Amino acid sequence: MKRLLAFLLSITAAFGLAACGGTGNNASSGEASSAPQSSEAPSSSAGSSEASGEVAPAASNGPLKVVTTSDAYQVLFDKFTEDTGIQVEYLSMSSGEVLSKVKAEGGAPMADLWFGGGIDAFMQAKEDGLLEQVDFDGAADLAPEYKDADNHWFSKGLTVVGFIVNNDILAEKNLELPKTWDDLINPAYKSEILMSNPAISGTNYAVVNAILQTKGEEAGWKYFEDLNANIDYYSKRGKDPSEKTVAGEIAIGITYLDKAMEKLQEEQNVTLVYPEDGIPYVPEGVAVFKGGTNADGAKEFIKWFYQDENLREIIPLDNKDTVKIVKPNLENVELSFPVESLMKEDLSLFGSQRSAILDKWNTMIGDKAETDE
Repeated sequence: MKRLLAFLLSITAAFGLAACGGTGNNASSGEASSAPQSSEAPSSSAGSSEASGEVAPAASNGPLKVVTTSDAYQVLFDKFTEDTGIQVEYLSMSSGEVLSKVKAEGGAPMADLWFGGGIDAFMQAKEDGLLEQVDFDGAADLAPEYKDADNHWFSKGLTVVGFIVNNDILAEKNLELPKTWDDLINPAYKSEILMSNPAISGTNYAVVNAILQTKGEEAGWKYFEDLNANIDYYSKRGKDPSEKTVAGEIAIGITYLDKAMEKLQEEQNVTLVYPEDGIPYVPEGVAVFKGGTNADGAKEFIKWFYQDENLREIIPLDNKDTVKIVKPNLENVELSFPVESLMKEDLSLFGSQRSAILDKWNTMIGDKAETDE
């Protein structure tokens, strides 16, 4: 918590400097911004450590500032600090919010490292020239479909999506358990489904893109129009569909599925559904922002993270083992679901189609997107 507060205070200070006639790299609402670029050339210890395959402690331009999707990663950041001596400060934010904020600030980086979130936002960020190229030996061991061809972003695992269903509500309203995506457009489920907003959630943007690819443009949008008729609003928080389903506020939540959800199924009267007509998925990204104050520290983190012992650290934190898909030769890790059940997705379309899809999506749903008000 102290690190998080320190990050927020440093961001607020940077905002104040920019507002007083600085470089313009300010952040609205004081949530995120980069500090002024140091005039000193950053020192680096990557030479000898790359040759040995180990990460040695490196000098850096202050703490490594990270924007990430979860506070749970503090454990990982603490281990990085122990191994390298580089301090970490972090701020939690969804991938869609990160991309929107950085673009709104004219490309000014809000941190040094971007850790987690849907890969569509990372792809778009690369196209917009917002990410730094990071070359390291370990990149060759990553599956080519889960890393950028030019090493501007890498994946750390996959998020898969299905349904969580409240059994009590189904019984009370005499509704059948949905088993497929097509089942969800049954008018019997009107006002009984919750989905987080794909414009904010990289996970649910992946659902939209994957189903459009599977069904085709015309049939895909017709499907979402029918689904939209059964959804009263789209939540801002990615956890709302699962939490509100467990709480009995909604019958069906469209949500990511992982080991934490499997535990909920054991403890609560809910059922997890891996859709029989295909499981959408989205790789989760890792990247270095271009122009950050500690690019050396961010690159050092990536080299460190993709060592096997550190990749294994992410499994209990993410509650899933899909890092094995990203690095197939990772030992002592086994997948808990069949890879063949995943939808066939062309990931190259996730970034290039993002703006057009979300523009059409926002028009379709009208005022159903949840706001802060």
